[in-house]
Amino acid sequence: MNEFFVHPLADVHTAYIGAGSRIWQFVVVLAKARIGRDCNICSHCLIESDVVIGDRVTVKSGVQIWNGLRIANDVFIGPNVSFSNDKFPKSGNRDFECLETVVDEGASIGAGATILPGIHIGANATVGAGAVVTKNVPAGATVVGNPARIHQLNS
Repeated sequence: MNEFFVHPLADVHTAYIGAGSRIWQFVVVLAKARIGRDCNICSHCLIESDVVIGDRVTVKSGVQIWNGLRIANDVFIGPNVSFSNDKFPKSGNRDFECLETVVDEGASIGAGATILPGIHIGANATVGAGAVVTKNVPAGATVVGNPARIHQLNS
């Protein structure tokens, strides 16, 4: 597959979409966002401009990917995962510090998890459904709960 697919009901403003990627209905992608090859962006998602998504990433429905998010290759993001990029949000504050959040290669984030700003999720880590991630997640770890705690650490 040499081209990407954008559903006619999506609103896509970036030219940086890798071959084989699919963007489904009611998705909004802002200018300058970078989406890799063979990605699947499911319906009802928002991707802001200062975002990098690697290759073979799945983003399930209802996810907003805000400025400052860096997602590596082979990542799974479950439905309704909530990311944030501002530690001290206030309405109308245009001068907030946008914190970078990094999701390393092969990580999986379960449905409804909340990822606070400035978090680093290590390679092949798993975030359980509904977890609230307030601290960095080591590579290979499985975290669950609120706040998320290490349930298992794989080497």
